[in-house]
Amino acid sequence: MVSVFQKYSFKDLIKKLFAEYSYWLSFILLLILAVSVNTNFLRWSNIINIFVQTATTGIIALGMSMVISAGQIDISVGAQVAIISGLGIVVLNFTNSIWLMFAFCLLLGTLIGSLNGLMVAKGNMPAMIATLAMQSICRSLINQWGQGGPFTVSNTNFDTFRLVAAGSIRIFGFKIPYPMIMFIVFSILFGIIMRQTKLGKHIYAVGSNTNSARLAGVNVKGIQIIVFMITGLLCGFSGWLYASRVMAVAAASAGNAYEMEVIAAVAIGGTSMTGGRGKIIGTFLGALMFKIINNILTMADVPTFLNGAISGAIIIVAVLLQNVQNKSK
Repeated sequence: MVSVFQKYSFKDLIKKLFAEYSYWLSFILLLILAVSVNTNFLRWSNIINIFVQTATTGIIALGMSMVISAGQIDISVGAQVAIISGLGIVVLNFTNSIWLMFAFCLLLGTLIGSLNGLMVAKGNMPAMIATLAMQSICRSLINQWGQGGPFTVSNTNFDTFRLVAAGSIRIFGFKIPYPMIMFIVFSILFGIIMRQTKLGKHIYAVGSNTNSARLAGVNVKGIQIIVFMITGLLCGFSGWLYASRVMAVAAASAGNAYEMEVIAAVAIGGTSMTGGRGKIIGTFLGALMFKIINNILTMADVPTFLNGAISGAIIIVAVLLQNVQNKSK
């Protein structure tokens, strides 16, 4: 039997390590940097704070990972969160039911995602154009309905609804916030879907080569609709969670730059931006890394106005590194 060391040279092993586990290496290096900046970084209170901050966009990033793996893009996710969370609060105040609001948010998100998918798959529109149009529609509608003011949770529902984002349970003495649990559970679920199910294999096949996937019997248009629909569903869930976290959704600013943050998380998590390759664990770590970077910059007193520039730079660097890796193969 030929050993791994006989089969691969040391150089090949290093190259394979970087290619297959670059997101883990990046995550570890980032943690070392964070601890060097702030020795209290790994305190449990700070760790759970990062998870809570990450949950809203991190859950959406799981859907975006599917969309990008299928060779598409969705830049309407921030606007979806805005309109879903704003109208969700209207439903909550009218019905006094968190669960009716929850159902409404999921249905509205699924509807918007399905429309995106239909425009791309059936209307043959480029995903960038279709989702840009949807972004504009959602932003305009929520601004019109909100008239520049916030959608505020009523006093009747305030104490109960805030527990969705602020509540927690204790496991072995450790406080585990609900958003942290949600993010981890969703990540495990989507990791299983993408690795172990026919749907996951078909998504990668469509993203890798649409024509080959079609010839192999994959319903390409159906897969395209499904990935946008699932992303919309996750936007609905995140919109519900976001509303609980802020309790007053500002129509003009809710979900701003979420699309950049989500795409950055997917990119630094190692998902190929041209489709066909990616891992949910990479997206999970990528979402955390993005918030850790923000945390480090905050500790370094970097102005928050530069967050957009930083998001863009992260995407550029991640894609350039992917190109270098692809050329070296």
